[in-house]
Order: sequence, then C-alpha cells, then structure tokens
Amino acid sequence: MNKHLPLFLCLLVFASCSRNYKIEGSSSVSSLDGKMLFIKILQDGQWVKLDSAEVIHGLFSMKGKVDSVMMATLYMDDEAILPLVVEGGDIEVTITNTQLQVKGSPLNDALYEFIEKKNSLDLQIEELERKEARMVMEGVDLAEIHEQLMKEGEELVNEMNQYVKKFISDNYENVLGPSVFMMLCSSLPYPVMTPQIEDIMKDAPYSFKMNKMVKEFVSKAKENMKLIEEHQLLKQNTPVAN
Repeated sequence: MNKHLPLFLCLLVFASCSRNYKIEGSSSVSSLDGKMLFIKILQDGQWVKLDSAEVIHGLFSMKGKVDSVMMATLYMDDEAILPLVVEGGDIEVTITNTQLQVKGSPLNDALYEFIEKKNSLDLQIEELERKEARMVMEGVDLAEIHEQLMKEGEELVNEMNQYVKKFISDNYENVLGPSVFMMLCSSLPYPVMTPQIEDIMKDAPYSFKMNKMVKEFVSKAKENMKLIEEHQLLKQNTPVAN
C-alpha cells in the first residue's frame, strides 16, 4: 500500500472543507427583523445572488460551498449594507446602529482592520475643519491657523495615501487588492490616472493588472487622460479673439 496515500486523503479532506463557509450574523437594528438579507457577487456588471437568509430575532445564518474566494456585498433588497469576503471558515457579521463588522476569517479580518484605520484617518481629516473654527474663536492669527492646518492636513493625506497603497500592494494577489483599488477609484468623478493610482499600478504584478475591473478602469482612465491632453492642447493653440 502506498505510504503517502493517508496524507493525500487528508489533504483532499482539508481542501474540501476549506471551501465550506458559514456566516453567523447578529443585528440589534430592529428594522431588520423579518427582512431577507442577500449575499451578492458582481459578475459581468450584474449583482448575482449567492446566498440569503431571514433575520429572526436579530439573528441570521448562511452556509454553503464556494469554488474560490470571492468579494461580495451583504444586501437588504437593493440596499448595500456592507462588504465581505466569502471564503472558507466561520464568518461573524455584526450589525448595529453604530457598527458594521465582519470577522473570523483571514481576509475579512484584514479588510475590516483596514476599514477601521481608514475611517479613523477620515475622521481626523474632517476634524481639521472644526479645529479651524475653534482656533478662530480663540483669537489665533489667521495666517498661523492656515499654516498649521495646511501642514497637519498634508501629513494626514500623505499618511492615508501611503496606508491605502500599502494595503493594496500587500493584497495584490488576492481579492482585497483589486476590490479596495476599485473603492479608491470610485471616489473619483470619472476614471483618470492620478499620481496615487499611477504609483499603485507601477509596482503591481501582472495578475493585478490583468484583473478585469482594474484593466477596464485603467483603459478608460488612459482614454480620458488622452482626451484631456488633446483638449488642453487645442485650447492653447486656439487664438484668443479680440
């Protein structure tokens, strides 16, 4: 008998189990009771239902199998509630009036650690406006206020940009990298190649660049940049009427 067969069978069992997911959710939001929640994934531009469950007394549960790790969104009807990664293991979802969290599996833990840190930096940036008002009320010189808050604002924005870039680069090879990249791109009014996006793409591996969503965005962004450049050249070469 092949001495490696028991190990091979164990590996098969482990591989099979790793594709099983179980989502246990709790909600303290009373309006969710009795509602159906849906796990949806984006396929060819359409949101496709993967799983669903009814919220009963603040609890809901889903389980199933997936062939690969997938980025998904938890929906109530057509309203997106939160992002999550469907991967093998036990996944815990918490929904309250002040907190949305998913934990229990490696990629979900990483995603929500990122979201928490990013939210913290966003709040610090927003706080600068309130800090400016307080300083004015305290009679601080306006030039001094401007200089101080400009410096603090630039430091926070740089910290944010570096944090986002590092998270994406750390996750180039899994679903989090492209997904967070697209979240970043969705904040733009239209697809363009900003210095931050160019920096992310410069160091990205081939697999990331060939991701369908990333590839489509970059292609459209480069088209728009070319149109902007052509428009600027045309404007420069157009004589000003007297």
